[in-house]
Amino acid sequence: MMEALLADNLLAVSTIVPAVIGLGGLGIVFGIVLAVASERLAVKVDARVKQVLDILPGINCGACGQPGCEGYADNVVAGKAAPTLCAPGGPEVAQKIAEVLGLAVEAGERLVAFCHCKGGKDSEWKYDYDGIPTCGAAALIAGGPIACNYGCIGFYDCIAACKYDAFLIAPNGMPVVNAEKCVACKACVNACPRGLFELVPISRKVHILCSNLDKGKAVKDVCQVGCIGCTRCVKKCDNGQISMKDGLAVIDYSKGEVNIEAVESCPVGVIHHYAYQDPITWQPPVKEALKGAAEPVQSA
Repeated sequence: MMEALLADNLLAVSTIVPAVIGLGGLGIVFGIVLAVASERLAVKVDARVKQVLDILPGINCGACGQPGCEGYADNVVAGKAAPTLCAPGGPEVAQKIAEVLGLAVEAGERLVAFCHCKGGKDSEWKYDYDGIPTCGAAALIAGGPIACNYGCIGFYDCIAACKYDAFLIAPNGMPVVNAEKCVACKACVNACPRGLFELVPISRKVHILCSNLDKGKAVKDVCQVGCIGCTRCVKKCDNGQISMKDGLAVIDYSKGEVNIEAVESCPVGVIHHYAYQDPITWQPPVKEALKGAAEPVQSA
């Protein structure tokens, strides 16, 4: 009996030990293979990527055209993106990135968003809209309820998209960017179905508050404060700051500030000089205004 039991134990040991040794050997072999593979296949991370990432605001707004701040850091270090593309960071961040990369850059001026429309309550309406209270939804029905196919629809998609509470609402119902809070993330630019927003240099005070490309009479038929393409402002400019594009006055901000004579020459007052004309008393507002967004800026 004892001999049989001993024989069974010996048989078990002779079976288990080789198996353990075999598995252990395979484990060692796989470990070595994985160690070699991790060393040879490892993705080398440039230490400057983390330095750039630490400099960026980290808000992942996408204004640089890259997939978030990390993607921008990767591409700017790889030379696939310019160090000046972070609009929220502005010139200061661009300069710091350039120092990390050993580059010399001309960072330029901080940008802010601007809405090129003055319509608001002065706009004519084509029909009563009772659908989903967003500009995007309203624009899908016959181009939107506003008679001007280029004007602000007034459901404030731009304000809803802004994460920085950077909007005010003017007495005429128009959304207005608060330059002090705007980080130029382009959220409002992308949210507006009419493409009314543009990033402009913060120091520029004169802007065209219209985007209508129609002829003068067609503009007057739908909006009393739209650009009628008379070109008076163009003739008054001293450095070609204003030109006509498809019948609409547009400003080349790189040519300096527009003079007061050009501003005053506009017969419909669509050229706005914030430092010269009577300051507008903005309604405090903003996110709270969205609660009443179901009521768009109706004409008087």
